[in-house]
Amino acid sequence: MYPSIGVVVPTRNRPELLRRTLAAIAAQDYPGAVRTVVVYDQSAPDPSLTGVTVRRNARTAGLAGARNTGVLALSTDLIAFCDDDDEWAPDKLSAQVGALDPDTDMVTCAIEVRYRDRLVPRLAGLNWVGFDQLVRSRMAMLHASTFLIRRAALLDPARLGLVAEDAPGSQNEDWDLLLRAAKRAPVRHVDRPLVQVRWGTTSHYAYEYATKISSLRWMMSRHPEIKGCPPGAARVYGQLACWSAATGNRSAALRYARAAVRNNWREPRTAIALAAVTRMVRVESVLGALHRRGRGI
Repeated sequence: MYPSIGVVVPTRNRPELLRRTLAAIAAQDYPGAVRTVVVYDQSAPDPSLTGVTVRRNARTAGLAGARNTGVLALSTDLIAFCDDDDEWAPDKLSAQVGALDPDTDMVTCAIEVRYRDRLVPRLAGLNWVGFDQLVRSRMAMLHASTFLIRRAALLDPARLGLVAEDAPGSQNEDWDLLLRAAKRAPVRHVDRPLVQVRWGTTSHYAYEYATKISSLRWMMSRHPEIKGCPPGAARVYGQLACWSAATGNRSAALRYARAAVRNNWREPRTAIALAAVTRMVRVESVLGALHRRGRGI
């Protein structure tokens, strides 16, 4: 007996990309029942969609509320998330269900980053991901569109709980969910690029630097273990320095850069931030160069 799977697809004003995403979900070779819920957030539903359940986001505006609306609309054994600009390989669900361990609530997989005309695989080199690893690094290949989670765990606050709707701008809510899951037990990971993730112009949040800053500060407050891990703290402080530099807040950028150096003088984001503060480079230019390599700040 194959567990039933509910797929939650939050969407906002990207009808063409959404249809590609839905086509990839419909093409899954998984032999069990799959039900897809498309949740429209801050946009009008498309009445022409067929073969899926359509909902409006009934909770907090943003990605987190939309995902939770979808979770609560389903009654399946498992929940999978997929952003409306990403695409799954046909065997994504089959591979993850095959790897599902009785003692873990979440399974992820590796990704392939699409940036303009380039495709770059991002692998973890691991079959299990622990809490300490996720404190040290966000591990970008564990993207929200790879998440497969037991629905019972999402409904139980003592076990995992719903997606955090108080995350500023619904950013880093996926890292928060990973940390909460890994704190209970290592996350099972299928290290194959079974999800194609689009980066760049399709993102609603790519250049919302103030929100990026708020969400990272929220993460450090919510998970004090990050501050207690020097490489992890340096990485976050380096990001904060970069985003502050991008907003033109020189004093904040320098303050965060000093904090990054105190934790790890080799943190490369510090150099990017300082170069941006002195106007040697623009953060957007660095981001573009990194995205072409499937990387980010």
